[in-house]
Order: sequence, then structure tokens, then C-alpha cells
Amino acid sequence: MRVLGIETSCDETGVALFDSQRGLLADALYSQVAMHTDFGGVVPELASRDHTRRLLPLIDEVLGEAGLGRHDLDGIAYTAGPGLVGALMVGAATAHGMAHALQIPVLGVHHMEGHLLAPMLEADAPAFPFVALLVSGGHTQLVEVLGLGRYRLLGESLDDAAGEAFDKAAKMLGLDYPGGPQIARLAEHGDPKRLRFPRPMTDRPGLDFSFSGLKTHTLTAIRQLDAAGELDDQARADVARAFEEAVVDTLVIKCRRALDASGQSRLVVAGGVSANRRLRERLDRECAKRGARAYYPRGRFCTDNGAMIAYAGAQRLLAGERDSATMHAVPRWPLADLTPPASTSTPQ
Repeated sequence: MRVLGIETSCDETGVALFDSQRGLLADALYSQVAMHTDFGGVVPELASRDHTRRLLPLIDEVLGEAGLGRHDLDGIAYTAGPGLVGALMVGAATAHGMAHALQIPVLGVHHMEGHLLAPMLEADAPAFPFVALLVSGGHTQLVEVLGLGRYRLLGESLDDAAGEAFDKAAKMLGLDYPGGPQIARLAEHGDPKRLRFPRPMTDRPGLDFSFSGLKTHTLTAIRQLDAAGELDDQARADVARAFEEAVVDTLVIKCRRALDASGQSRLVVAGGVSANRRLRERLDRECAKRGARAYYPRGRFCTDNGAMIAYAGAQRLLAGERDSATMHAVPRWPLADLTPPASTSTPQ
């Protein structure tokens, strides 16, 4: 089954073509980061308009790269949520319009299920079951994954997600949006011994996260350095290093607890923050110590992309799922609401 995947949940327009026998045939991505940087974050109306401009040309580009035409498609998958409702509607309307014209099935896919399954696109893919750490945009979640659509939420952020905390800390330091890569680059020059920030909610049992206190602590540290006349380039790098290490340590501690609580030996890490080098190194070491293994998507599939939607959509379309004539755009959609397909097949 050849499935076209469309991702328009936020500030990246992603398109990909997945073949259930041959794997990923082609993918393309257009990032709106440069457009939103001037505003310090995503402007929903601008995002929706840019998706409208970019989506059809990207579809043609992907089909051309694969050497196929629209009539060679067997199904279309699109991100139905969660995300910005206007941006979601662009993908949903395009997918349903094309599917109706081609008389092929179409299906709205959960954005976080796409991230969760993104490592399945790799040659050495994880097998079910596993624990997943999802750190994407506004989400930080730990999920036990028993199979497609069989998800048990273990813990989640009670306020800011890790990605949001990175963005806000970067803004405090005068860095551009998006904050994660900017903080990571600056932290490389920081002194790890100068400052130590708290590891929130690690001094108590449980698997939930909270990064609002860490964000406040970071702001206080910056103001104190500034008041003392010490907020130079090195101090900013030291703050970035302390902040990054606090987030990484917190995520690693919670992942260790989740593996212990679930008894699983495989850990999937996906979403934008999963690209962080320090996080990967720490998780790899932690897993090795306990005879477990961590799996990640390749770098370009950590952030939002069409390939993960094409893959996730293909698994559910192969099992017989499809939309009715009604398209779906669901800004808030808990991952735990998903259910297994009626006739779950083995992932292709």
C-alpha cells in the first residue's frame, strides 16, 4: 500500500510517501522557522497561510522524487491533531479533497502517535512493547506502548513541556526561536561547575514532569548575574549549560523510573528534544547500565515531518481504518484516547 503522509500541525509543512513493502520512498519538509523567528514564536494565522502556499508543491515534489503520480496512491494520511486548528484544517482539507478525487481511503492520524512510531522507519527498528518518552513541542510524556493503539500514559508535564521550557529559557538569554538548538549550541561553551539548577519533581515518587519552577529559577539566576554586572557571554553560556543539564537529568531520571516500573527493556525517544546530543548520550549510558536499549528517529525525523504520518497512517489504513466523508481537525486530543485498529496487522 502506497500512502501519502501530510503533516501541517504547527510550523512545518511535511509530505512523504511510504510503501508498505518498500519502505519510505520520498519525503520533503518546509520549515517556517525563519518566518516566525521575528515574532519569537509561532503565529497561527501566518502558519496556516504558509501551509496553504507550500503543501501542493511539496506533494508534487515528493511524487516526482518517487517517480509516481497521484493515481499511483493507495491512501492518504494527514495529521488530524493535536495542533493549531487552522494549520490542521489545511492538511485535512487537502487530504480529503485529493482522496475524494482519486477515490482512495483517507485517514486522520494522531500527531503524537506519529512521533511515537517514527523510530520504526529506521533499519533497526524497536519491537513492541516498549516505553516511549515523547518530547515534542508542547508535549512531554512517558507512555508504555504494548502495540499499535495500545498506550498507557505513565506520566506527563503538569505545566510547561520541556520544549516550551527550552524556548522560554532561550528568550531569557536573548536567543532566537526555536530555543532547543540555540540553548544546546550555547551550552557547549558553558562551565558545568559554575551553576547548578534544580531537577524538578525528582525528589519525590512519580513520573510526572514540571518545568515551570526551573524556568523561574533560570530567570532569577540571569537577573542576579545581571545585577552583579556579571552577565557576559560566558555567563550566558554557563546558564545555558546549567539549564540544559537540569532538563536532561530530569528526563533521564524519569525514564529510568519508567523502565523500572514497567519492566520494559526498550526505550523509544521521539520528538524535537530527542535530537539533543547530551540527552541521547545520557540515555544510552543509562540504558546500557540496566541491560536496556534506547531507540531514536534519525535527526530529520525528530521534529515534525510527513514520514511519521505516512508510516502511522499506513499501519492503520492496512488494518482497515479510514475517515468517513467528514474531515477531522482536533486541536486537543489525548494520546490515551486512541484505540487499536479493529484488525491490527503487524507493522510493515
